[in-house]
Amino acid sequence: MGAQTFPPTSRTMAGARRIIVKVGSALIVDPTTGVTREPWLELLAEDVARLRSRGQDVAVVSSGAVAIGRHRLDLHQTMLPTRDRQAAAAVGQMHLTRMYREAFARYRLTTAQVLLTLNDTTERQRLLNVRACLIKLLTFQAIPVLNENDAIATRAGSFGDNDRLAARAARLIGSDTLVLLSNVAGLYSADPNVSSSGTLIREVHDVTPEIERMAGGARFGYSSGGMTAKLVAARMALASGCTVIIADGRGAHPLAAIDAGKPCTWFLPSIGALIARKTWIASALRPEGVVVVADATAIQLRLGQGLHIDGVTSFDGDFGRGDAIIVRDVHGNEVARGLSIYSNRELRWMTRRSRREAVASLTCCKLGQVIDGDDLALAN
Repeated sequence: MGAQTFPPTSRTMAGARRIIVKVGSALIVDPTTGVTREPWLELLAEDVARLRSRGQDVAVVSSGAVAIGRHRLDLHQTMLPTRDRQAAAAVGQMHLTRMYREAFARYRLTTAQVLLTLNDTTERQRLLNVRACLIKLLTFQAIPVLNENDAIATRAGSFGDNDRLAARAARLIGSDTLVLLSNVAGLYSADPNVSSSGTLIREVHDVTPEIERMAGGARFGYSSGGMTAKLVAARMALASGCTVIIADGRGAHPLAAIDAGKPCTWFLPSIGALIARKTWIASALRPEGVVVVADATAIQLRLGQGLHIDGVTSFDGDFGRGDAIIVRDVHGNEVARGLSIYSNRELRWMTRRSRREAVASLTCCKLGQVIDGDDLALAN
């Protein structure tokens, strides 16, 4: 297909450091025929490869296992009993994993399956284990593909839908952007399934009761969420300072279309949420390493700038991408804490080469940056 053009927009994902992409069931499986949309998934994989080439971390939260499994088992009733749903999930997950592995391998991307239950994100030790695994996968530049473990989950002990799972995952790994790909272009002022008078809301700063009233429920078929669930997920992600995008994923290259200006809905975190994110970085995360910076760099950090590779004099610790690290000056004083864009191994590789060669080899949109300013919390 040829490149699509849309009205120009100033909003793109180019500045994101870590992106979670949630893929709805209707994008994986045709709701009427049950046929899996593998050609579409290959185009999504190409989009993810483009983001990775810009140095951005990407994780995927994918629905579709139950939708695939119910077709394979010839289960077509609208509401499946719990045991039937679990069986469908067990069958479908095998096919879903194979689809992702093959589609992403075409672009030399390694995928990893991570199945979660609600308790994995609420019980502290399990949460820490999940986070450590995901961070390590991102450090290895693999693409985690997350899904609820529906083969053992019950309605009472589940996330409810993968939109909410995606929001929890975004907070878990310190994501700054969450993309919810769906079968609608975004949030409308009235449910487009029942009214032709609704207009697309392009920008939202707070999920107010008025915004909530604009959402409709899930449509019949394989979806369990709907716009109401997406707004719940958006509220959760916004509270942790994460930008949320609801976009139509049905066309070719849905992520590239967002960057090209295709109409969608952007949910932008408030200043208060960004401050809360910095507080979380400063106090809730255990630092995994220390970076020492020159006096001039320490001054720049206190003025609100991010940390770049040329300001680092030394570092210590075994940390991965997205781990919290302490920034100290050469006198041993703590200057700040932040989320590292690179692992200690990547930093070691960068500092072994000349600064010029290392920076020239980076493809990230913020060249040579070790900690983004939005991910840096200054010491008191």
